[in-house]
This record gives sequence, structure tokens and C-alpha cells, in this order.
Amino acid sequence: MNTEKDFSPLTPNIVRALNDKLYEKRKVAALEIEKLVREFVAQNNSAQIRHVIQTLANEFALSLHPHSRKGGLIGLAACSIALGKDSGLYLKELIDPVLTCFNDSDSRLRYYACEALYNIVKVARGAVLPHFNVLFDGLSKLAADPDPNVKSGSELLDRLLKDIVTESNKFDLVAFVPLLRERIYSNNQYARQFIISWIHVLESVPDINLLDYLPEILDGLFQILGDSSKEIRRMCEVVLGEFLKEIKKNPSSVKFAEMANILVIHSNDLIQLTSMTWMREFIQLAGRVVLPYSSGILTAVLPCLSYDDRKKSTKEAASACNHSLMKLVTPEDDEDDEESQTKSSPPGDGTPSKKEGDLNGKIRISTGSLVYSVLCSSDRSAVTLDLDGIVQVLDRHLHDSSTGMMTRIAVLKWLYHLYIKTPRKMFKHTDSLFPMLLKTLSDESDEVILKDLEVLAEIASSPAGQTDTSGLCDNSDSKTVLHIPGGVRDGSFYLTGSKVTDLSPSTPSMNSYFYKFMINLLKRFSLERKLLEMRGAFIIRQLCLLLHAENIFHSMADILLKEEDLKFASTMVQTLNTILLTSAELFQLRNQLKDLHTQESCALFCCLYRSWCHNPVATVSLCFLTQNYRHAYDLIQKFGDLEVTVDFLMEVDKLVQLIESPIFTYLRLQLLDVEHNPYLIKALYGLLMLLPQSQAFQLLSHRLSCVPNPELMRTVEDPKAPVRDKRLAQPHIDYSELLQHFDRVQSKHLEVRHKRAGRFEHPDRKL
Repeated sequence: MNTEKDFSPLTPNIVRALNDKLYEKRKVAALEIEKLVREFVAQNNSAQIRHVIQTLANEFALSLHPHSRKGGLIGLAACSIALGKDSGLYLKELIDPVLTCFNDSDSRLRYYACEALYNIVKVARGAVLPHFNVLFDGLSKLAADPDPNVKSGSELLDRLLKDIVTESNKFDLVAFVPLLRERIYSNNQYARQFIISWIHVLESVPDINLLDYLPEILDGLFQILGDSSKEIRRMCEVVLGEFLKEIKKNPSSVKFAEMANILVIHSNDLIQLTSMTWMREFIQLAGRVVLPYSSGILTAVLPCLSYDDRKKSTKEAASACNHSLMKLVTPEDDEDDEESQTKSSPPGDGTPSKKEGDLNGKIRISTGSLVYSVLCSSDRSAVTLDLDGIVQVLDRHLHDSSTGMMTRIAVLKWLYHLYIKTPRKMFKHTDSLFPMLLKTLSDESDEVILKDLEVLAEIASSPAGQTDTSGLCDNSDSKTVLHIPGGVRDGSFYLTGSKVTDLSPSTPSMNSYFYKFMINLLKRFSLERKLLEMRGAFIIRQLCLLLHAENIFHSMADILLKEEDLKFASTMVQTLNTILLTSAELFQLRNQLKDLHTQESCALFCCLYRSWCHNPVATVSLCFLTQNYRHAYDLIQKFGDLEVTVDFLMEVDKLVQLIESPIFTYLRLQLLDVEHNPYLIKALYGLLMLLPQSQAFQLLSHRLSCVPNPELMRTVEDPKAPVRDKRLAQPHIDYSELLQHFDRVQSKHLEVRHKRAGRFEHPDRKL
């Protein structure tokens, strides 16, 4: 520095000392400057004071020479001390050059700058608050300084500034929030620690309502919560915990709508528990305000439901979120927008409704591949359910093979709930959901299958599905659509193209999707024989509970009647017959068939019979169930013309076992009345003659040996006693036509078997 230059009112001795490399000499110069400035203060000579400050700033603090910069810093601090309470008049001139030195490459100089600013702030106290943003900006940089001395000095200054803010009621939070919002995204751990400490301080000041500005910094707080440092995460958790307490105390003043989306986009492992906890509280406190964000919330919540016990707390919080969110969906959400607007605005009012105004204030926020709606209005009643977004999320989780079992169950519960609460709107999505719901029947979990069946049953029986009878098999996977020739009337359904008309009075509650479901279910069984073998009976029994058992059997019999794969038809009839005869869920249907007293029950028998003809043994068992013993005997007589295979004899064996079961108790008791049930005995003897000398043969033979002598059982006869044979008692049934139908079906089966076998038939398969 040129010492010959005029630096008045600073004396040459002061100038030389300020430029000296020794700290002690610079300190002496600072004392002289302090004395000089005090004289100017006493004289009220503000011009000279300002001149001294400008000289120290421009000629020393901003000098290129490092020792001169150090001298300028200590000189500015001395000016501030001398000015005392009047330093507030010159703070900008005092602070700016010091803050510039915060960026110096020399760590010692940065330390002296920190020391100088500490002295300036200590003297000015509350007067520095108008300059808080520049001070905070400078401190945030020093907080990440690599030099420990500089960092230590900045911490002292930081504590001083916090004390000033805490004791003052003039802090300008509005001006500070933009800077805080910018700095909160720093990736430096020390800077993050600095930011969190300041938020904690501001949050604790009663006169400062930081909760109003939480939406602007919440995203940054959650990013800091994901920091790798445990200490920083702990500090952030404390701050977020305090905010959550305030939210619970004052929910009416909280801007839930502006923060809901922020919670959705933060779902990494480190912050999931906090995010779920906040989300749970938001849903419970804000209610329907969060509905526009349902798709995003579900995206975050659903995967957490499959966590194991290592993340038990997160799983429980996510479960609470899911349950609370589901309860927010009500039947009112099924109303069209026009209906909602009509209810929310008085008739004849030309002004837009409040809801319409709120929806006009909705903006879209894009996060990755998801787009969420953000409702800007604070009116909680004017919200709409984002049903399309919810269905998209649920469908995506169903398609994802990595989705956990509990998540899949939750997805299906959501679909069922939506079909119950908003059926009209949900049926617009049914065609896109239907193939995946059918595929889910192959899931490994019984509980998942049960929930899936509940959804499918609701789709098939909901009145909302009655209006959509067109395009029955549209939008379905071509591999999952059962082909049935159209224009054939059998039983109660008439198929014409893709439309199905339910002509049976016994199925009034089913809609067009019911028949579509039955068609596609049988097709899945046809394509996945393992599914039929392992879960077929389970699925059909559950459907009989969820829907009317008669509907299930009636429709499947109709479909199987025209099934082109005869082997599958025979296997399916055998499965249905076993379920009919053994399942507790079919008790009522068995009773209905046991006594063919009505025209409807006779029609049901005929419908089942025609399909049961695909399996001769099942047909006989159906006749036993319905007490058509003479017809059963006629059928068994025809077995001599059939190809008797090992599989056939195994089915006869199973039938004998069933005859000994509680289901056929009434049949065994009827053996006591020999005179009125001759065809029952003949039919049983016919089965006995079909069997080889096996355990089943011995079982049936022993049973028939117990049939009493009719002479011993004879009592006084009533000539008017009714005939027990159902064939003679039922004028609604043409048994000769049924026998002809049986012959036609068996001829088709024989023809198919011959085509498969060709000229060479395995000798072990025919007896």
C-alpha cells in the first residue's frame, strides 16, 4: 500500500500500524481509530465518521494486500465499538466489506472477518435485523468452512445472532423465507445443520409463526431428513416433530393442500416412517382435503403394507393412512360434476359455484412419471376424488409381479370399496381392470384370491353394471375369452353375438358382467389345468357364497354345454358335480334339486343334466341326487355301449364312496322301501356289475346285502299311496329326450377319443 497517500483523518502512524503484519500493532491502530471516532461522535460529525468508515473499507478491507485487509477489518470493528448505539446508522457501510472478506482464500483473514462482524453485531444488536438476510447468507457459507478456527468463530457469531432474533419482535420473516427456501436445499452437511438449527430457533419464538410458511420449506426438510448423518437426521426429526405438534394444535390454520403432495414424493427408506406419520395425521386432520392426492398417497402407502417386522412402525403407520383414506370415499363421490355443482349452487344463480371456482384454482405438479393435482383453495368441501388416478395406481400394483401379498390384498380391498361407494364411475374402468382381476385368481395366496373373488362378485352383481350390456368381451385378452357359438338357447341364457340376455327368474340380480365372468373363468380353468386342479373347487365354492349358487351352476352348465374341448368339459363337470355333492355351501341347492316340486327346479335339473352328460358317472350321481332312480337305471344300461376306461371306473369308485357319505343318507334309507324303489336297487346293482372285484365293489355289495326282503317289510298298502319314482311324478321333464341328448353327447366324446387314439389304442386304458 502507498503510505504517502493522504488517508486523513487517519494519521500516518495509524495507517502504518494497520498495514503491519503483527496483530499487536494493528490492535494499537484500532484503539487509535476508536478514540478518533469517539471524538467525531461527540462533535456529531457524521461526515467524518462516514469518511473514516469508507476509507477503512475501500483502502484497507478491500485491499489486495492481506495485512491491509486484516487492518481494515479490525479498524471497522473499532468504528462500530466507538459508535455504540449510533452504529445502526452506518451498518451497511460497516457490514458489506466484512462480508466480502468471508470469501477470502486466506483462512486467517476469514477468521478475522468473522471476529470483526461479531463485534459489529454485538454493538448494534437489534439494529442488524434489517440486514439479517445478508448476515445469514454469509454465515451459511462459513458454517461449511473447512478451517476449524473459522467454523468456531462462525458458531460464536451464529449464537449471538440467534440471541438477537429470539429477544426481538421485529424479525422480518416474510423477507427471510425466500432465502431459507433457497439455502435449505444445500447438500453440505454443515450447511444443513446450520439451516436446521435456525429453523428450530425460529420455530421456538412465540412471535414468529413459521407454520404459515411450512409448505415452502417442508420439501427441503424431508430432503435433509434423508441425510446420511445420524446427528442431522436427529435434529431434523426434532424440528419436524415440533411442527407436527403445532399442526395438531392449530389444524384450522394449516395449509394441508399445499403440503400433501410434498409428503407423497418422499418415500425413501430413511424418511418413510416420518412421511407416513405425517401423512396419517394429515388424512385424519384434513379429511377430504387430501382426496385430490389419493393416487399419490396410495403410491407411497401401498408398498409399505408388505413390510416385515423390521419396519413394523412404518407398516402400521401406512396401514392407518390406508384405512383413514379409504373412509374418506363416500357415495357422494359417485355423483357427476354437474350434479355436484347443482347441489353446491342455488338454482338460477349465474355466478359460478364455490366448487367450480376452487377447481379452476387447481394446478398440476409433475414429479417423475406421476402427475398429482394440487388444490389451491382452502375450502375443504370443494374437492373431487381423483378416481382415474387411483384406479391407475391400483392397476399398476396388480400388474407388478413384485408386489407383496399384503399390498395386493389392500389393492383388492380398495377396488371392492370403490365398487361399493362409486359403482357408476368405477364401471367405466371395469373393462380395463377385468383381465387382471381374472389373472389374479392364479395368485399363490388364498387370501388374495378371496379378495379378488369379492371384487369380481361385486362387479357381476352390481346394479350399476346393468346399463352396460354392449361389448361384453371387449377389451379382454384374447387368450382369456371363452369362445361359445352364438345363437343357441339352452337353459336360461340366450347367446346372440356378444350380448347375453338373462331369461331365468332365478338370476334377477346378475348383470352383463356376470356371464362374462363365468365365460372367462372357465377359459382360465381350460388354459390353466393346474389352477382348476389346485384351486378350482375353492374358487367355485367361494363364488357360491358371494353370489347365488344356482346362478353359478346354471351359467356354467350353459357355457359347458357348447364347450368345444370335450375333455375339459368332462373334467369341469366332474369338478362341479363333486362340489355340488360334497360342499356345505351348496346345501340349499342340493335341497332344491332333491325335491323337484316346482317348474324352476325342474328347469334347473334339465339345464345341469344336459351339461352333466359330458361325464356319464356325474350324470348318474345327479339322478341319484334328484331321486330320478329309474332314469339313473336307464343311463347305467347304456354304459355297456360306452368305452369303459380306468378313469371311468375310478369315477364309479368315487360315486360308491359318496353313496356311503352323509349326503346320500336319504338314498340309503329308501333302500328299506324295496317295493317303491325298485329302480334304485337296480341302478345300484348296475354300478356293482360295472365294478371289478375291488374295495368299492365289496363296499357296495355289502350295502346291497343289507337290503331287506320285501315280504318282511310289507305293510298294509294304501292303494292311493303316491309313486316315489320321480320320473313318473314330474310331467315337466321329458326323460326320453334327455336320454337322446345323453347318447348324442357320448357319441361326440367317443368320436373325439377315436380321433386322438388313431388306429393304435393303448391296451391298458380299456378293460
